[in-house]
Amino acid sequence: MVDRSDGQPGWGARYDEVLERASEHARAWLSGVNERPIPPRIGPREVADRLGGILSDDGESPVEVIEHLATAAEPALSAIGSPRFYGWVIGGTQPVALAADWLASAWDQNTGLRTITPGAVAAEDIAGEWLLDLLGLPAGSEVGFTTGATMAQFTCLAAARDEVLQRLGWDVETAGMAAAPRIRFIVGEERHGTVDLAGRYLGLGSPTIVPSDEQGRIRVDDLRTTLAAGEGPAIVLLQAGNIHSGAFDDFAAAIAVAHDAGAWVHVDGAFGLWAAASPSLRHLTAGMADADSWSTDAHKTLNVPYDCGIAIARDAAAMHRALSLQASYLQVTDVGSDPQDRVPELSRRARGIPTWAVLRSLGRNGVARLVDGLADAARGIADGVGALPGVEVLNDIAFTQVCIALADDAQTQALSERLWSDGEVLAMTSRWHDRTVVRFSVSNWGTDAAQVRRTIEAVTRARASVASA
Repeated sequence: MVDRSDGQPGWGARYDEVLERASEHARAWLSGVNERPIPPRIGPREVADRLGGILSDDGESPVEVIEHLATAAEPALSAIGSPRFYGWVIGGTQPVALAADWLASAWDQNTGLRTITPGAVAAEDIAGEWLLDLLGLPAGSEVGFTTGATMAQFTCLAAARDEVLQRLGWDVETAGMAAAPRIRFIVGEERHGTVDLAGRYLGLGSPTIVPSDEQGRIRVDDLRTTLAAGEGPAIVLLQAGNIHSGAFDDFAAAIAVAHDAGAWVHVDGAFGLWAAASPSLRHLTAGMADADSWSTDAHKTLNVPYDCGIAIARDAAAMHRALSLQASYLQVTDVGSDPQDRVPELSRRARGIPTWAVLRSLGRNGVARLVDGLADAARGIADGVGALPGVEVLNDIAFTQVCIALADDAQTQALSERLWSDGEVLAMTSRWHDRTVVRFSVSNWGTDAAQVRRTIEAVTRARASVASA
């Protein structure tokens, strides 16, 4: 087809061949990801040599570029989408989410303004409404889509910071933070490191640490004592899903204590917030809806492609004050709010579209089955691996995390290294309770009973190898 006098192909046709070649490589990757060795087969230097070199004067054809990229990079990729990838809390990609993500990329909507990209914004708005309903959070809360949990927490803590100072008559927007009243940023001992990072970005300084119990839950009595011992505005951070144990804080008690002291309460629920979508696991989040803000990831438990964090704030006005931008050239809406009012970015892709697609595809019961399946798989791994000689399961299996250890740190490290070299299962080491542990983070929608059995068999082989060394 030709639509130009110079004989060039039509605009759409210019994409056809290069997209077809990319699709072929994508389909080949997806068809083999469940069986290929999970770790990358070559390292950073080798792949850099394959992809690098002197930039040419005249370039290459788009098809050649895609072919080069796919063949050079593929040996250096981790099979993160494998149903036996447990190295970190990283979900796989559901087919409908990937398809929706491809459309979002093709549409290429800069999703900041409602009047300019109403189709993308509407999908995100509806996804946000469904999320509030599924997770049992207050209707009317504001929902923003960020890159991940770090920026979701930044978003919520920005709203919290500005609001607690606003209550004292301090306007951060005009007066800044240099002379502002100091905010007490109070966290549990076993919070995730991104909490500290977001606080540092916002000028909150080092947090005040409250002791945690043996499963990583914040000790409510110690929280009460900490709040009573100081004065001034406070932000309290609680956790839905400890990164090692999967444990959930006692939200009902902790939120009541924090609110009695006038604090803003934020819940970091990067993967654990989704327990609220399951009738059988919802008890873990009892009282959580009384907090002031919440953060989670769709690219973890919900299994949409990277990246997709979610920031939720009860007080929409507080979120808008902290994050919105006004400029004469921006055609802002006069109905509701714009996405740019809810997240730090002005320019961003329509990352909420895959979330809408997964939620519409699964429905309420499908999301519950997804969450239950991950928790069931974690219990299956814990039961099977924990029955092996010399293997100790260190945590109560509350949700989707399993931490194991062998007789000493050296053997535990060796077990993880053996799994890496075998390639069928990937589970990385961490430090918990002053011990080296191998942590299984069950996050992939494809981790069913068959994959659990393969996981147990792989750990059995690795354990035998370590024992005989």
